[in-house]
Amino acid sequence: MPREVLLIDAEKCTGCRACELICSLCHVARFNPRRSRIRILRDYKRGEAVPTICRQCEKPACAQACPTKAIIRNQKTGAMLIDLDRCTKCEACISACQFRGVTVDPVTKYPIKCDLCGGNPICVRFCARGSIKLAFT
Repeated sequence: MPREVLLIDAEKCTGCRACELICSLCHVARFNPRRSRIRILRDYKRGEAVPTICRQCEKPACAQACPTKAIIRNQKTGAMLIDLDRCTKCEACISACQFRGVTVDPVTKYPIKCDLCGGNPICVRFCARGSIKLAFT
């Protein structure tokens, strides 16, 4: 099954964090980067900013680690989604993701990750430099 993924061109990223702000606004109606599903990690020594996001892995370690099977693939987009009704907030998915694609929402304490905005990621539209692209695998 083809799936959608976000591709990041870190060399184009300026670290403006517009993607974090629009993501949090879209998902929780607040400008709060800590509640965003995309993160900008900074390497100050190198002067680099690297967007970090769920890679929608073919064999996701986060889903395999979940004891309640709360992480399931959306059949339309291929995005791995967290079913909050099944999630126990154990954070096994966070530990399992080697790409840092899953984090904790500081308000709800539930794990959060990119859901591809239902197939139309808002971060792609708001990235002024075009460093975030939607692709099909």
